[in-house]
Amino acid sequence: MKRSFFKTAKAVFIAMAVFITGIIPAQAAEEEYNLGVVLAISGAGAVYSGDGVNAIKLAVEEINAKGGFLGKHKINLFVKDSQTKPDVAVKEATALIKKDKVRTILGTYSSACSIAIKPVAKENKVLHIAAISNSENITKVDPSPYTFAVGPNSYMQAKSVAVGVAKMAKKNGWTKYATIASDYEWGKSTQANFVALLKEIAPDIQLVKEVWPKLGESKFTSQIAQLAKAKPDFIYGAVASKDNVKWLQVAGKAKFFDKFPYPGSLVSVAELQLKSDTIPRGMIGLARAPFFAHLDNQMMQDFVKSYKTKYGNYPSDWAVMEYDAVYALKQGIEKAGSIDSEKVKDVMKGMTIDTARGSFAFRKIDNQLNCPSYLGTIADSADYPFPVYKDTVIVSGEESWRPEAEIIKARK
Repeated sequence: MKRSFFKTAKAVFIAMAVFITGIIPAQAAEEEYNLGVVLAISGAGAVYSGDGVNAIKLAVEEINAKGGFLGKHKINLFVKDSQTKPDVAVKEATALIKKDKVRTILGTYSSACSIAIKPVAKENKVLHIAAISNSENITKVDPSPYTFAVGPNSYMQAKSVAVGVAKMAKKNGWTKYATIASDYEWGKSTQANFVALLKEIAPDIQLVKEVWPKLGESKFTSQIAQLAKAKPDFIYGAVASKDNVKWLQVAGKAKFFDKFPYPGSLVSVAELQLKSDTIPRGMIGLARAPFFAHLDNQMMQDFVKSYKTKYGNYPSDWAVMEYDAVYALKQGIEKAGSIDSEKVKDVMKGMTIDTARGSFAFRKIDNQLNCPSYLGTIADSADYPFPVYKDTVIVSGEESWRPEAEIIKARK
């Protein structure tokens, strides 16, 4: 009898407190949001991933300063190291889901790792947003309604370069070329897409040599010798992260680019800053999200200012895209009016989001963001202590992404 009385009294007291103060039960109002990150904190991907983690932390701090998602769900961040190994990425993603109860995983650096964790996220109904990894197979084949891509994929980048290179070849009389690409998923898919697209656009240009350095390569002497022996008119490169920094340094020191034009190599803001003294001027680079291309965007202006204040340098492409990934999630949650991943993934399909690069939409067939790629000539700048792109060409998503009919065919 006494127990019943106290239960009733407690219920009445809580009801009165809610009525008087307007407070709703704490478990509903203050449910926290666990956000997971799987990036290559160590190894070949450390340069890009470190920038990405910094940007994610900054975005989380900004959102938490306003109460968290929907102004009431504080974000708890859990960061794991994939070591650029698919099996490790799967292990860490599984731990994030089972142990840390994350609702979303951001990452990874390696496309092979992203492809490996995609089914894990799908099976557990956890959102997965790829930013740095960009193989088109992340979204093209075995599609998952939980996986979204916020950077231009490997096909989009390859097509952007192919269009530009075909014009250069016609102007300069180039008839043969060679490629150097990192020997893993991203390098292979990027090189394959470029080769196929260039053949389609300019069938008379012949591929005479393919060179495949392993991840972690640092010397590049044998690769330079192989490429020189083939005597190409130009060389296309798809070398990754820290390896790319070393490759550009070694090849530049050997005056390799003086002998062989090198258009369309991935040269992000990370390389422009890290190797500002040695990176070859006049080389035509490819970027995914250079901040200086969108300083007319208020969101980018604010991000650059906050990032530089916090970390002492300018945000690389990898920082920009991971920052955009967090805010894509934020906008999806706001549109859904809920942190429930089922509701969020449904509203994000086909959704237009505001990013530091502008407003873009996810394509419904593959959840690929309609974001651009960037080509430009590397040149010194009066505004920054490192070179930037001049005469920048921005190739839109519509101009560069794979036709839907080809995606449907690939899935069959």
